[in-house]
Amino acid sequence: MYNPVQLHFNEEVMKITAQRCRERGIRIPTFAEQKNPDSIPESVKKRLPSVGLWDFDPINLHRINWKNDVKTGLFGGVNHLEFPSSITGVKARVIGLVGKYFPTGAHKVGAAFGCLVPRLITGEFNPLTHRAVWPSTGNYCRGGAFDCALLACTPVAILPAEMSQERFDWLRSIGSEVIATPGSESNVKEIYDKCWEIRNTDKNAVIFNQFDEFGNCIWHYEVTASAILELFEKLAAPGQRFAGYVSATGSAGTIGAGERLRKVFPSMKMVATEALQCPTLYMNGFGAHRIEGIGDKHIPWIHNVRNTDAVAAIDDEDTMRVYRMFNEPAGLEYLKSQGVAADVIEKLPLVGISGVCNMLAAVKTAKYFEMDGNDVIFTILTDSSEMYGSRVAEMNAERGPFTRDHAVITYEGSLVKQGKEHYRELGYWDRKALHNLKYFTWVEQQAKDPRDLDELWHPEFWDRIFSVVPEWEKAIVEFNQLVGL
Repeated sequence: MYNPVQLHFNEEVMKITAQRCRERGIRIPTFAEQKNPDSIPESVKKRLPSVGLWDFDPINLHRINWKNDVKTGLFGGVNHLEFPSSITGVKARVIGLVGKYFPTGAHKVGAAFGCLVPRLITGEFNPLTHRAVWPSTGNYCRGGAFDCALLACTPVAILPAEMSQERFDWLRSIGSEVIATPGSESNVKEIYDKCWEIRNTDKNAVIFNQFDEFGNCIWHYEVTASAILELFEKLAAPGQRFAGYVSATGSAGTIGAGERLRKVFPSMKMVATEALQCPTLYMNGFGAHRIEGIGDKHIPWIHNVRNTDAVAAIDDEDTMRVYRMFNEPAGLEYLKSQGVAADVIEKLPLVGISGVCNMLAAVKTAKYFEMDGNDVIFTILTDSSEMYGSRVAEMNAERGPFTRDHAVITYEGSLVKQGKEHYRELGYWDRKALHNLKYFTWVEQQAKDPRDLDELWHPEFWDRIFSVVPEWEKAIVEFNQLVGL
């Protein structure tokens, strides 16, 4: 039976790792504490207000959650932004969880935590001798490098050369080795090729591949889904329905939250988002695009496509136009003239490029399924505009200053006219066909066992995967006891 989440303990290395954690004051938070950070020890909470959100301090492991309050340095409600109908043009409520307030400024640090910690606490990863390799298209390797900086071990970030300059600058600033592979956002095979090269030449390299590491989707199943459920209970008016969960499919970790949401709301729609210019799920297509963080010309190993109801393919031109409008004075002024409230306009910089894409996919979902004011759709704002300032400058250089005319064109053409086109509802055999596409990447290229691929089709496999958390939780607690802080 295929069991990729079974823990394997190396007590000798565990002692070495515990010593390193003891020396650096590292306590590993549990999943329960990430879901409810108020439950972390008082000794930790007392220190937090004096430590910056992005500081390389081990205490910031306790800020890997959706509830950081930047005003107090402690915790509040789930950070979120609701897009009003004056932006979306639909009656359904569209609510995005805000990732900016994670350490590193993006929620991917949670995915990196989910992949690293099981190996760290069991002794599969030795911080004294191993190099942690983080194949990524941006934010995931930021999260991995951040975790490694806390442990004083060597991170290796692999990402496409055409990603935003902010990503490269930040990674180098914390001492990460950076490998830029050819291409743009969707050139993931080139990243995999580099991983094989490292795997074959460096016996001390441990590769944390977010696309096939189940710790990625497990973290979202536990922590992100819990935040969404809590937020729905708080915000939903009487009679309103949990109608949908929309998530871009970069590594397919974030969409894993929908697996748990489905158990609570069986009738909800789980929608995968990708770039129209790289429509792998939508029509087995390929290509380059500008929506950083999503869409990589293959089906991730950890994506349970059997549980995906629809695919929304979003034009990257619409995404970049709306992103630009959200970050230009003329764009914000026009939104104000259309009735967008000042407090919403003030929060629009919380939306990064992939967040805009997710919001547009939520709009398509509401229109396709004819949702109304009783329907609530949740999505994810992975990171913020802070990650992409260079992209705005590039567009200004290419297209000239953003004017009111640009705002009108964007509002009418990319928001109001965002319709049901390039939207695919998936039947059983559509999902099976997408599942079968994994063969060409994972069996032929990445040497997976085809029998394991067969297991991934069955719901019982995913139930086993997501039931592992109590075992991991117990191992975290026992490791912290070994550290003995």
